[in-house]
Amino acid sequence: MDAAEHPDRRAVLAGGVAAAATLAGCASTSAAPVADQASPSPSPRPTTPAAAFERLMDGNARWVSGDLQHPDRDPSRREFVAQKQVPFGSVLSCIDSRVPPELLFDTGLGDLYVMRTGGEAIDPVVTGSVEYGPMTSGTPLIVVLGHQRCGAVEASYKSLRDGKPLPGNLEAIARALRPAYEQTIREGGGNDPVDTMARTQVKLTATALRTNRDLAPLVAKGRLAVVGAYYSLDSGKVEVLAGTPS
Repeated sequence: MDAAEHPDRRAVLAGGVAAAATLAGCASTSAAPVADQASPSPSPRPTTPAAAFERLMDGNARWVSGDLQHPDRDPSRREFVAQKQVPFGSVLSCIDSRVPPELLFDTGLGDLYVMRTGGEAIDPVVTGSVEYGPMTSGTPLIVVLGHQRCGAVEASYKSLRDGKPLPGNLEAIARALRPAYEQTIREGGGNDPVDTMARTQVKLTATALRTNRDLAPLVAKGRLAVVGAYYSLDSGKVEVLAGTPS
């Protein structure tokens, strides 16, 4: 969903950033060390899209092999980020209990902004949440992460195919995933149309974020990359679908 549909976004964001210091969990204006200086993290905070991407993929390789570091997960790290956070990545993933970004990328406290919605469905609130890191903290990387055997995608696929609305607000997820469904149908669907739709949803969402009014200038300047990726429940491996930073 493109930010251009909401012309008051810049004014709201400008006011929200000034107020953010008063909200629990948001960055404080009080003096605090910057996260890439004297941090208990095993290495300095990545500041470029390529470095942030490499950090995440190295963490996923450890997750796959079982050689985990469990970084940034001790009392000293908790104390370090208590007054200020500067995450190096933002991840939009599914609500699925088997796909926790902090674990499958072997990261820790203060490393990632994480947004989770069914099937990576987005609306203005979700889009604004994804924009928060890049636009207020200089977060250089956004990852849209779909996954194998996504229940939200499967339910939406069957609902749209059969013309039977999902109950309650679940129907909002199906509506948000309709473009991915329609593209999947146009392109034949392949051997597993639900999996094809899951991958298509990732690509469409990543493209929408990469090209929206507020994030596109950061991408053009090389300060931000938006990566579409897919997680295998079987292997634990993250596969990049689009947007690998150079």
